[in-house]
Amino acid sequence: MSPAKYIDHTLLKPTATISEIKQLCDEAKIHQFYAVCVNGCHVALAKSELKDSDIKIAAVIGFPLGAMSTQAKIAEARDCMEQGADEIDMVINIGWLKSKQDSMVLREIGAIKNVAGEKPLKVILETCYLTNEEKELACRLAVKAGADFVKTSTGFGSGGATFDDVVLMKRIVGSNARIKASGGIRDRLTALKYIELGASRIGTSSGPSIVKP
Repeated sequence: MSPAKYIDHTLLKPTATISEIKQLCDEAKIHQFYAVCVNGCHVALAKSELKDSDIKIAAVIGFPLGAMSTQAKIAEARDCMEQGADEIDMVINIGWLKSKQDSMVLREIGAIKNVAGEKPLKVILETCYLTNEEKELACRLAVKAGADFVKTSTGFGSGGATFDDVVLMKRIVGSNARIKASGGIRDRLTALKYIELGASRIGTSSGPSIVKP
């Protein structure tokens, strides 16, 4: 099994330069990754660089804290879609979730899905900050709001993806949503294990290393 078509080749660091984004897109074309994942300011550049390919562009929304207002997230998502994003990776409002403000979390995810329309919405749970009960609740809310994926991590929290979290997420969402494992996935064996456990997508900045035979 080649993991290339599972990979969202990712560059989200604040210091990412234009040349580095171009390199990211070149690597995605060379290895035929599924998508690149970038911050909103780089969506138009990625769209231009990937115009003659089938590689998708995923834009992060409310990244990495998830704590901006819903209206700000909606505006950001709409702008990214207009710039050419094919997918949206949004960070859940972690504070609302932990405060048991289920209806607010649900409404926000639904509002972003409304912007995304038929295009995939991935909801980043940032599992390192959540109890197992909160992870389960977040998964249920994401599914109820119409999200297409639940995603483990931003890669900017205190921890990244774990096998246990993917197992938990798969148990809750079943066939109602897909799973993206991201955060700290740097080698082929680890990526393949996540795929075996049920991940449909791997978010990583180490794509070229992972697909080396």
